[in-house]
Amino acid sequence: MKFMCPLLTVKDIDKAKAFYTEVLKQEIATDIGPNVTFGNNDFALQAGFDTLLINQEGFKSTYGGNDHELYFEVDDYDAIEAHLQTFDNIDYVHQTKTYPWGQRVVRIYDVDKHIIEIGENMIVVFHRFVDEGLSMEEISKRTMYPVEAIKGMLQQ
Repeated sequence: MKFMCPLLTVKDIDKAKAFYTEVLKQEIATDIGPNVTFGNNDFALQAGFDTLLINQEGFKSTYGGNDHELYFEVDDYDAIEAHLQTFDNIDYVHQTKTYPWGQRVVRIYDVDKHIIEIGENMIVVFHRFVDEGLSMEEISKRTMYPVEAIKGMLQQ
């Protein structure tokens, strides 16, 4: 068995597609109407999910459960933060936070109230700490990554 991708149920596939392509800049890989796959099978959206489960009496999709999220990373966090501010209708879970390990993160809701986390790529965080003069041991202590892992990632 091979895991393929997470699938999010959506109410309106066109609104959901617009959000993921315009706000999150994701590329559609396959669009077959009510089912849209992004990237290299990174995730999929499905409209009409309830009707696919014909023999499941009483089944109803729910939204806004705050029990999962899709996680995205960006190299240029300032650019995505500025990009999000160009939209009037972004529903924020929270604005940018900097976590103790140095990573900046924002969380927003998509149009169906699924949580979207956008985090700064940790390699960028490592480079920032190097530029600030932190030693590998100090970076390791702050980020909880092993020194060897940090060194390897910095060479990418």
